[in-house]
Amino acid sequence: MSERAIVLTSGGLDSATVLAMAHAAGRECYALSFDYGQRHRAELLAAERVAASIPGTVHKVVSLDLRSIGGSALTDDAIDVPTTPTEGIPVTYVPARNTVFLSIALGWAEVVQASEIYVGVNAVDYSGYPDCRPAFIQAFQNLAAVATKEGVEGSPVAICTPIITMSKADIIRQGTALGVDYSLTVSCYQADETGAACGRCDSCRLRREGFEAAGVADPTRYF
Repeated sequence: MSERAIVLTSGGLDSATVLAMAHAAGRECYALSFDYGQRHRAELLAAERVAASIPGTVHKVVSLDLRSIGGSALTDDAIDVPTTPTEGIPVTYVPARNTVFLSIALGWAEVVQASEIYVGVNAVDYSGYPDCRPAFIQAFQNLAAVATKEGVEGSPVAICTPIITMSKADIIRQGTALGVDYSLTVSCYQADETGAACGRCDSCRLRREGFEAAGVADPTRYF
């Protein structure tokens, strides 16, 4: 039987690529998405489409209320999504989001006996988020070794970050080679109900530049 892997699946370009990479590596994929109070549900619908495009994938959506603590343009409507590049950690950073997501993924991994968690963090073409860095992933790997039954019994769940050192263009090339249909994905921080993108936020900019650099046609719909 193939190894099982939890794959954090947001509905965006990066996580769609990572899901395809895990599947290509022979993993039995358990896609995990979060309804955490984000600005729009279009990305959750995209996650559902992406998971359905990978044969045999189990998809689960966990509900959280990160909007109750706010602190981010993605969970507080009073904070505008910036449409020009900013210095430092941007207001689209959601406090502790990846820590929370990985913790729940770690729990589900123990339940379904998955040996790996795949997450699409990236330290090259990223927005300055502290929880997308190799140092964070290593720290969480250390936590997994001491905070779980599997870890203390000598078989900690491995945190896999296959795109962490890849450029956006390289991610798109890799996904294209694996047959990823990027028209299924939504990356925009403020997409409309249909999933159409604003074309102005940081995520839209990185996505558009990635397709241009990769020499791949951009299937993104803009409003």
